[in-house]
Amino acid sequence: MKSSNPVLSRLDEDAARRQPPYGQQPGYGQVTTTGYGQYGQPPVVSPNEAGRAMTLDDVVIRTIFLVALVMVTAAFSWVLLKGGGWTDIAMIGGSIAGLVLVFVISFKRITNPAVISLYAILQGILLGVVSREFEHAYPGIVVQAVGGTLAVFLGMAILYKFRVIRATPRFARWVVGALFGVVGLSLVNWMLSLFGHNLGIEYYGPNQKAGTLAIVFSLVCIGVGALTFILDFDMVEKGVQYGMPERFAWYCAFGLVVGLIYLYWQILRLLGYLRN
Repeated sequence: MKSSNPVLSRLDEDAARRQPPYGQQPGYGQVTTTGYGQYGQPPVVSPNEAGRAMTLDDVVIRTIFLVALVMVTAAFSWVLLKGGGWTDIAMIGGSIAGLVLVFVISFKRITNPAVISLYAILQGILLGVVSREFEHAYPGIVVQAVGGTLAVFLGMAILYKFRVIRATPRFARWVVGALFGVVGLSLVNWMLSLFGHNLGIEYYGPNQKAGTLAIVFSLVCIGVGALTFILDFDMVEKGVQYGMPERFAWYCAFGLVVGLIYLYWQILRLLGYLRN
């Protein structure tokens, strides 16, 4: 049995590689040294290992910590970075470094809290600077974007809780493919905009006028971003069920925070389009 979540599937392969070959399993009364149990069973941990299996509370606590770190950093950058060269460096550097960290953490499956916290800090700096610009152009828009983000997140949590939407393998493939598609188009549009060109699907300043294509693209991005939460919830549930190590809670929290930040950006941008 394989998980519908591609991250968990790779972790399951790691767990399988750490299992002893057939015929060399410890007998009755012996203690195994592997940190993972049989797939679908609780992990088997040796007395020498200090780790434990992660719990839902571990994920919640780490998610709250990362969100708080983003908000505190955003508040500092909102107040301190009010234009000039440092602001430009913070925006460009935060964007590039944050993007690099997302790919590195995701594909390397990094669970180091320092690296994940660094991502939260970089995104907080960027969020604070850009949100202030939007707030100055459209008073109240930041509160609306935050409220919309929380509403979508809670709505998807309810849909997942009552199994209205299930993280089936086909659903996971569709969502991951759609996510790569919209992110790829966004990156191409951003790179072209640096050279004075724009595909018309995204605009980055609060006072830039957007057409119907940009509004539709934002709605698509919001929809795809919302559906990724179903995969995140499934990853957390399966991680607890399969007895993943405690450190994996950092990776789950990272996934949730990435989704929240992405959704906030898209909602903020859409509100800017509509209020322009």
